[in-house]
Amino acid sequence: MRIALSALLLSLTAATSIASAANYTLWVNGRGGGGVAGDYNNFGAWGPSSTAAGVNKKAVNWDGRSSIASQNSKVRDALDCFCTGANWCYVATHSAGDLMMGYTMANYGGSSRMKKNASPAAGGVCGNSDGTAQTGWNIKWVRAASGAGGGSELSDVGSWTTSEPLVQDLKTTTARALYNHNTTRGVWFYMYAGAKGTLYSGILPGQDDEAIAYHSSGGVSGSSGGAYCNYADWFCNDLTMGSGVNEGGQAKWSYHSVVFRDNAEAYNHYGAGNWQGIVGVVRTAMVNSAL
Repeated sequence: MRIALSALLLSLTAATSIASAANYTLWVNGRGGGGVAGDYNNFGAWGPSSTAAGVNKKAVNWDGRSSIASQNSKVRDALDCFCTGANWCYVATHSAGDLMMGYTMANYGGSSRMKKNASPAAGGVCGNSDGTAQTGWNIKWVRAASGAGGGSELSDVGSWTTSEPLVQDLKTTTARALYNHNTTRGVWFYMYAGAKGTLYSGILPGQDDEAIAYHSSGGVSGSSGGAYCNYADWFCNDLTMGSGVNEGGQAKWSYHSVVFRDNAEAYNHYGAGNWQGIVGVVRTAMVNSAL
């Protein structure tokens, strides 16, 4: 009788543990912010919160203008809350959110993290779940809309206000030296590169979406940016699909793969407060894949 009772209790405990496990979709904003830090249900940086954007979607809000290092705790708090213990996360980023997420994984993805209860208090910090720790976070993958992990020439030439600390981080040589972009802890960064540029974005080399050039949004490695284009452009090297080397021989960073290249030049950089531009392409991908 005791054996049967023990087996029943173990079975109920396992069932409870399984039932409490959940997947979450985290959205990490870029420059400009727009949401309320610590409020994971505030999608002011993206668009209407009623719009589908992946299972159990959460907005990982940071101010979008301070330095990556000074705001990084906001991202770590969210990852601790929703991506530890039995819970797993899908992550979407936009622009400087890619720089933020890459910095997080390289510098903290191998650190000890307390398992949290996914019930944030005011300020976005969650309580401990069972008092145990784990290494890093449970992240299935990252999808980057116009990723700025390689910086932007708009920062280099001062097209954005130079009083913003983030603009200093977004200089191409600074962004590429900010952390080891090859260190993702085995998590894949799937890159979505927009190409609906304008005449004034001519300072951006190769194809661009008005703010970020293909060398960055395509995860191209190196200490500085280069000119990369769609396959039909004869005047610069192709940004290749997948994780292989680009035309001309320059590799992508490890665990970076181009899954969308804007061959039709249809998508610009900006979500326009309504999940538009290249953000809309990633949102559709999250709806279909973050389950």
